[in-house]
Amino acid sequence: MTYPLIVDHVTKQYGDKTAVNDIQLRVKQGEIYGLLGANGAGKTTTMRMVLGLIYPDHGSIKWKGQGYREELRQLMGYLPEERGLYPKVKVSEQIIYLAELRGLSRKQADASLKLWLERFDVPEYYNKKVEELSKGNQQKIQFIAAVIHNPEILILDEAFSGLDPVNVELLKTTVKSLRDEGKTILFSSHRMDHVEELCEHICILHRSNTLVQGSLKDIKATFPKERIILETENPIEGLEKLQGVTGVEKHLTGYEIRINDAAASQHILRHAMGQSNVYRFQLMEPTLNEIFIQKVGSAHE
Repeated sequence: MTYPLIVDHVTKQYGDKTAVNDIQLRVKQGEIYGLLGANGAGKTTTMRMVLGLIYPDHGSIKWKGQGYREELRQLMGYLPEERGLYPKVKVSEQIIYLAELRGLSRKQADASLKLWLERFDVPEYYNKKVEELSKGNQQKIQFIAAVIHNPEILILDEAFSGLDPVNVELLKTTVKSLRDEGKTILFSSHRMDHVEELCEHICILHRSNTLVQGSLKDIKATFPKERIILETENPIEGLEKLQGVTGVEKHLTGYEIRINDAAASQHILRHAMGQSNVYRFQLMEPTLNEIFIQKVGSAHE
């Protein structure tokens, strides 16, 4: 298996403060890897080390089997959380300039920019100043700046923040297509639903340490299923009195039932079928949001 990005036992300290402690990441080719954590957990420091902007105190980072080198400028693309476009400069002028810094000729950069503007259905932005665009459309331009030189490794820090749902879907689709083209993507987000949809493997950081790491599917399998979604034709009486049920919440279309024992699910199903037609009965795996809250919450204690 090819791992274009390997972070091996990396530690970074600032004085007596440890920003990142012994982190390990192996990101496959054609994978979106989720890096999660609250503010101050160490995500941005990790990303800056991966980018070669700062160096680790211990451990090593390998890009395509080698250490830091000048070629990384062409090899990597970065979408920072804090946006950095010049508001009074035309889109074409600054994106072409940034692409030239990444090794493209002016002609290549111009052609690539026009292709990306067409892809995002905004060709008219070529000659507009950044300040003339909405925040969402500025974000599209910032994204183009990160990918215009066709990098092999992409670092996306809060890529969808501040976007409306339509533009979130557009950028999600784009990120998935880049993954399918074989890009290696390190992805950070506070939105757990985005991580669940996009990422195969994750690492949750908490106060510079790795709290949970591995395949999202395997991580979920280690947590009990404690929630049932029940939708029925008629109201169901007495759910809260069943053994193993810890809470019942009535929704517009049915019930969300909390349980402390997976065996209770069969009692609930039989009970419901005795009173009504059952349209939906689903024993839900925990969401990544629930796992994050549980793990980070217990680490705080």
